[in-house]
Amino acid sequence: MGPQSTPDPSTDISPLSLSTVAVVGLGTMGTGIAEVLTRAGREVIGIDTDEAAARNAVAALEAATARAVQRERITERERADALARFRTFSDLQAAADADLVIEVVPENYELKRQVFAELDTIVRPDTILATGTNALSVTRLAADSQRPERVLGVHFFNPAPAMKLVEVVSSVLTAPTAVAAVTQLARDLGKDPIAVGDRPGFVADGLLFGYLNQAAAMYESKYATREDIDAAMRLGCGLPMGPLALLDLIGVDTARTVLEAMYAESHDRLHAPAPILGQLAEAGLTGRKAGRGFYTYEAPGSATVVPDAESPATGGDQGSGRTVRSVGVAGSGTMASGIAEVFAKAGFEVVLAARSLEKAEKAKARITKSLGRSVDKGRLTAEARDAALAAITPAGSLDAFANVDLAVEAVAEDLEIKQQLFATLDKVCKPGAVLATTTSSLPVVACARATSRPQDVIGMHFFNPAPAMKLVEIVRTVLTADDVHATVRAVCTKVRKHPVDCGDRAGFIVNALLFPYLNNAIKMVQEHYATLDDIDAAMKLGGGYPMGPFELLDVVGLDVSLAIEKVLHAEFRDPGLAPAPLLEHLVAAGCLGRKTGRGFREYAKR
Repeated sequence: MGPQSTPDPSTDISPLSLSTVAVVGLGTMGTGIAEVLTRAGREVIGIDTDEAAARNAVAALEAATARAVQRERITERERADALARFRTFSDLQAAADADLVIEVVPENYELKRQVFAELDTIVRPDTILATGTNALSVTRLAADSQRPERVLGVHFFNPAPAMKLVEVVSSVLTAPTAVAAVTQLARDLGKDPIAVGDRPGFVADGLLFGYLNQAAAMYESKYATREDIDAAMRLGCGLPMGPLALLDLIGVDTARTVLEAMYAESHDRLHAPAPILGQLAEAGLTGRKAGRGFYTYEAPGSATVVPDAESPATGGDQGSGRTVRSVGVAGSGTMASGIAEVFAKAGFEVVLAARSLEKAEKAKARITKSLGRSVDKGRLTAEARDAALAAITPAGSLDAFANVDLAVEAVAEDLEIKQQLFATLDKVCKPGAVLATTTSSLPVVACARATSRPQDVIGMHFFNPAPAMKLVEIVRTVLTADDVHATVRAVCTKVRKHPVDCGDRAGFIVNALLFPYLNNAIKMVQEHYATLDDIDAAMKLGGGYPMGPFELLDVVGLDVSLAIEKVLHAEFRDPGLAPAPLLEHLVAAGCLGRKTGRGFREYAKR
């Protein structure tokens, strides 16, 4: 370190000095940011060359504050004060007295550069210039500015008043004091800021858009319908929206722009925009704002989906299935006992077979406890519990499946073990019985080929815990008979599960979309781009995810996660799907997540 120089007043930024903020661009995001700022006591200068946009922003703020008064969140006086703090202009010159300028114009680099160049000639030397981009290079904008040390990114999430996350993005040129000032402002606004470096998508969108892109490609390949892809991710992962509905909300054109910026940086094929995004964008079918994207909407800007040529036909399944009254469940673990509970509660006769009668009885005891908890919570009557338990017969051999109409295996994820079990089911089960596997990663057809009746074999992938999770992925092989598929769909409806159809390939819908996202989160930590805590916070606060990726990995088990990622990589041969080395190292070290007390985080011993 050399001798200390005299502080330059232009870089001395007090976190308390950002009292007047100019927002340039009064579209949906700019208007939302303006509302957050005015309601937090800041003077806000709204600037948009389109006078209609400025009028709409004022009207939106008036409506939002009126609702807040109605809900008794603010008083009429507070509403009047907030509205008085918001003034709109059509000229950038109005930003002359701002302490901070937030630019939220469309995602076009040249347009943003022009705004920054003009602001350089207008604002005070100590003013901070922030871009609201989520895809373009903050560093490049800073380098083209006359004050690179005072340029940073401030990425709010839509809708800005509701979403808690703000990503504060610094380039290598940004002064730490500018970052500190904007971070403090975000906290003052009641937001949860995380500091990130400059790369396309930052944390939340960097993980989100790769997942959305893969969902678009999955739909484009006709692997599954848009409704099934969206339902699978909502019900299988607890997400607030399915990926295709979310792409329509974000804007198909916006998503394509973000992905192009990400691909230019990463050269990862998972970020190369799916061709369908370009086709829809070029056709003007950009999502909700256009009234049509992946779905069709009642009107441009409407959230109401209306039927179109792709909507599933109403009136139930085509074709009749087989009669199912009795079900055999093979296995004694958590998944087997959960599935047996689901069938018994729905009125089926259930045979629960394990490798020994003792193991089967232990599994039934687990079901007894689970049903007891449901009674205690008022979700089930004592009579319904007793009826369900009476419907379950434990058995120590698969021979007890001689008369079942549907046999469901829920044993270890080992292909050899499953194939042996299916060979036994082939010998034991009566002709016409449906044989189902609950595998989450192995080829269903390999189980089918272990029998002399592959047409009767299908995948029924339940999610853990089976009694609580609504989703079942129904996996048809090229050999599965139509009436077997119809039978299993009808059974899913009877046990109050939501069936989605997919083909027999690695990961099916949920795991094929979920695990590359988890793997990319691990890569972010491995590359020291962001911390575990920041990434988990970003996905919960910015994406509405019920758990952050590292919380989820530790719950699922790092060994299970690695096995699924290896299967996906082997099937699709995409370098971007190769498991992150950090995951392999943790598994090799025996750090498997909650079950071993240590995974990405450490846990107290039970």
